[in-house]
Amino acid sequence: MNEPSSPETAQRKRLYWHSRRGMWELDLLLVPFLEQRYDALEPADQAAFRDLIDEEDQDLFMWLMRRELPAEPVRRRIVQMIIEHAESADSVSHRPV
Repeated sequence: MNEPSSPETAQRKRLYWHSRRGMWELDLLLVPFLEQRYDALEPADQAAFRDLIDEEDQDLFMWLMRRELPAEPVRRRIVQMIIEHAESADSVSHRPV
Protein backbone atom coordinates (compact mmCIF):
# COMPACT_ATOMS: atom_id res chain seq x y z
CA MET A 1 0.00 0.00 0.00
CA ASN A 2 1.34 3.43 -0.88
CA GLU A 3 1.96 6.01 1.83
CA PRO A 4 0.26 9.38 1.37
CA SER A 5 2.58 11.92 -0.18
CA SER A 6 4.08 14.58 2.01
CA PRO A 7 4.05 18.18 0.76
CA GLU A 8 7.81 17.92 0.21
CA THR A 9 7.44 14.76 -1.89
CA ALA A 10 4.68 16.35 -3.95
CA GLN A 11 6.77 19.48 -4.52
CA ARG A 12 9.79 17.38 -5.53
CA LYS A 13 7.71 15.47 -8.08
CA ARG A 14 6.37 18.76 -9.46
CA LEU A 15 9.89 20.16 -9.74
CA TYR A 16 11.09 17.02 -11.50
CA TRP A 17 8.30 17.10 -14.08
CA HIS A 18 8.65 20.83 -14.65
CA SER A 19 12.41 20.37 -15.10
CA ARG A 20 11.73 17.95 -17.96
CA ARG A 21 11.28 20.18 -20.93
CA GLY A 22 10.52 19.87 -24.60
CA MET A 23 14.21 20.31 -25.41
CA TRP A 24 16.78 17.60 -24.71
CA GLU A 25 19.47 20.23 -24.03
CA LEU A 26 17.40 21.68 -21.20
CA ASP A 27 16.65 18.26 -19.73
CA LEU A 28 20.38 17.53 -19.61
CA LEU A 29 20.98 20.66 -17.55
CA LEU A 30 17.92 21.02 -15.35
CA VAL A 31 17.21 17.45 -14.21
CA PRO A 32 20.75 16.63 -13.00
CA PHE A 33 20.92 19.99 -11.22
CA LEU A 34 17.64 19.24 -9.48
CA GLU A 35 18.71 15.72 -8.53
CA GLN A 36 22.24 16.56 -7.41
CA ARG A 37 22.24 20.14 -6.11
CA TYR A 38 18.75 21.40 -5.31
CA ASP A 39 18.50 19.96 -1.80
CA ALA A 40 21.77 21.64 -0.75
CA LEU A 41 20.75 25.10 -2.02
CA GLU A 42 19.85 27.97 0.27
CA PRO A 43 16.08 28.59 0.43
CA ALA A 44 16.41 31.73 -1.73
CA ASP A 45 18.25 29.75 -4.43
CA GLN A 46 15.66 26.97 -4.26
CA ALA A 47 12.95 29.60 -4.79
CA ALA A 48 14.94 31.01 -7.72
CA PHE A 49 15.10 27.54 -9.30
CA ARG A 50 11.36 27.04 -8.83
CA ASP A 51 10.72 30.40 -10.50
CA LEU A 52 13.20 29.66 -13.28
CA ILE A 53 11.52 26.45 -14.39
CA ASP A 54 8.30 28.38 -14.98
CA GLU A 55 10.02 30.33 -17.78
CA GLU A 56 9.54 29.59 -21.46
CA ASP A 57 11.82 26.99 -23.06
CA GLN A 58 13.20 29.53 -25.53
CA ASP A 59 14.32 31.85 -22.72
CA LEU A 60 15.82 28.99 -20.72
CA PHE A 61 17.67 27.78 -23.79
CA MET A 62 19.15 31.22 -24.50
CA TRP A 63 20.27 31.64 -20.89
CA LEU A 64 21.61 28.14 -20.30
CA MET A 65 23.44 28.08 -23.63
CA ARG A 66 25.06 31.41 -22.68
CA ARG A 67 23.60 33.30 -25.61
CA GLU A 68 22.01 35.83 -23.27
CA LEU A 69 21.90 36.44 -19.54
CA PRO A 70 18.73 37.07 -17.56
CA ALA A 71 18.28 40.70 -16.59
CA GLU A 72 17.34 39.93 -12.97
CA PRO A 73 20.35 39.26 -10.68
CA VAL A 74 18.60 36.44 -8.80
CA ARG A 75 17.70 34.66 -12.02
CA ARG A 76 21.20 35.26 -13.41
CA ARG A 77 22.68 33.68 -10.25
CA ILE A 78 20.66 30.45 -10.51
CA VAL A 79 21.36 30.18 -14.25
CA GLN A 80 25.08 30.51 -13.53
CA MET A 81 24.83 27.83 -10.82
CA ILE A 82 23.19 25.42 -13.28
CA ILE A 83 25.82 26.11 -15.94
CA GLU A 84 28.66 25.63 -13.45
CA HIS A 85 27.15 22.39 -12.23
CA ALA A 86 26.86 21.08 -15.79
CA GLU A 87 30.52 21.85 -16.39
CA SER A 88 31.75 20.41 -13.09
CA ALA A 89 33.32 17.02 -12.63
CA ASP A 90 30.47 16.13 -10.24
CA SER A 91 27.95 16.01 -13.06
CA VAL A 92 30.08 13.99 -15.49
CA SER A 93 29.07 10.62 -14.04
CA HIS A 94 25.40 11.46 -14.60
CA ARG A 95 25.65 12.40 -18.26
CA PRO A 96 24.22 9.99 -20.80
CA VAL A 97 26.65 8.14 -23.02
